[in-house]
Amino acid sequence: MKAIAWHGKHDVRVDTVDDPGIVNPRDAIIKVTSTAICGSDLHLYDGYIPTMQSGDILGHEFMGEVVDVGPGSTLKKGQRVVVPFTISCGACYHCTKQQFSACDNGLPADNQDIAQELYGQPMAGLFGYSHMTGGYAGGQAEYVRVPFSDVGPIVIPDGVPDDKVLFLSDILPTGWMAAENADIEPGDTVAVWGCGPVGLFAVQSAFLMGAERVIAIDHFPHRLELARKFGAETINFEQTQVYEALMVMTGGIGPDAVIDSVGLEAHGFFVDNVIDQIKVSTFTGTDRAHANRQAIIACRKGGRVSMPAVYGGFVDKWPLGAFMEKGLTLKTGQTHVQRYLPALLAAVLDDKIDTEFLISHRMPLTDGPEGYRMFHDQQDEVTKIVLKPGMA
Repeated sequence: MKAIAWHGKHDVRVDTVDDPGIVNPRDAIIKVTSTAICGSDLHLYDGYIPTMQSGDILGHEFMGEVVDVGPGSTLKKGQRVVVPFTISCGACYHCTKQQFSACDNGLPADNQDIAQELYGQPMAGLFGYSHMTGGYAGGQAEYVRVPFSDVGPIVIPDGVPDDKVLFLSDILPTGWMAAENADIEPGDTVAVWGCGPVGLFAVQSAFLMGAERVIAIDHFPHRLELARKFGAETINFEQTQVYEALMVMTGGIGPDAVIDSVGLEAHGFFVDNVIDQIKVSTFTGTDRAHANRQAIIACRKGGRVSMPAVYGGFVDKWPLGAFMEKGLTLKTGQTHVQRYLPALLAAVLDDKIDTEFLISHRMPLTDGPEGYRMFHDQQDEVTKIVLKPGMA
């Protein structure tokens, strides 16, 4: 089969690889009909995530048709399913608490030492996202093996187009959990850093959860335009001092809740960001965390900080004093996708949440390397690329 494989920084290729097969009784094999390039994939593309190996198959946002199942799977051949990017067993301590992204069994035992060393405990297994998260082959391929298929995938009704439901695999529940972690109360003002896919879904979700105002912060005009489409007020950080603008907009109080949807590759010519870039370039640092620092400084006293954005290592110059003195609360983590799927599927089918607006490009799977280049270099024009295996 054809698959998009990582071969190094800014080097992804279309490789011919072996078709996947059933390995464990709870496995299913999915024929991929749609798969997306995620902003988190760009961290792999840029070489920021460790433990990648040449030839690793990328992709963690995908859906398709069930073509084979193990005896322990609850799926049936011919069903259309969306697959969560988190690989979760459904029965461990964390899964029983619906903390699916903290599953103890999704990560193979021979991969657990890496995460144990870096983070203190093994993390969840993820599709197509380094050997630290299991070394699983991803979904930017014609076929993919799905472990624990009796727990993860959600069946999609006939007649519903892929484009309407594909983002249930990751970015929609991630944006929803980001808003949920902000503990939004009716009348709140919520500030969202980053108007990429997760940030835009966080904007929609915040309004649905009762926020009175949402202020979206970015520097790409088209992405800010999309945020305004959903009722957000916007700040272009290249044209406006963000902290000062937020103080004016909130009467000097600050937002009630802030959401960091930017993560470890923050943009902008700021002193702390320049220092971070130098450290990353000289291998003395890992993450550029300007957006997170700014969000903490801007949040009102007693406010809430939600961090759906990906961070990979260690951050210095973090405003711990401000965080403590202001009495802030932080919630973060990989998304517990399975927890949210039934309700979000219903909301999408009822047209309460818009999903298809995000797709700017549809391309054949074999154009995946060009899709990565476009998404990396043209982020104002490219909001989301969906790859279609078999597309002419």
